Amino acid sequence: MSDPDIPPPPEGFVLAKRGPFSTHNGPFFVRPEEGGGLTHAFHVLPRHCNRMGIVHGGMLATFFDGVLGHATSLASGARAVTIHLGLDYLAAARQGEWVFGEGRATRTTKDLVFVEGRLYTETRDVLRGSAIFKLRRSREAPQT
Repeated sequence: MSDPDIPPPPEGFVLAKRGPFSTHNGPFFVRPEEGGGLTHAFHVLPRHCNRMGIVHGGMLATFFDGVLGHATSLASGARAVTIHLGLDYLAAARQGEWVFGEGRATRTTKDLVFVEGRLYTETRDVLRGSAIFKLRRSREAPQT
């Protein structure tokens, strides 16, 4: 990372490759885990915080949606879109902390993947939640 405000990520984490929206809001990092899962992380910068100096709920929701999206892709091998996201905010995260995220699929059907996960700092849980993702099917061109 070339940004002096972002310390090197914790051991084993590398810069995540995400779409333009998430890249703009990051940077986000990932670390592969035993069993094929991923732990995600971001370092809280001033731009991630609200007027009270805590991470904005929308930032946490954006990061968490990506965490659960990756869990969906790992479980299904396919791309998917969020159709439901439920969040419980448990504690504040503050500037200068690392926020970590993990997610796992709990059920997969032909069209849907159900996932759950949590965000946390080194000292406390910050958010927990669940989501439902709809698997994307490639569409063939209409026949004429």
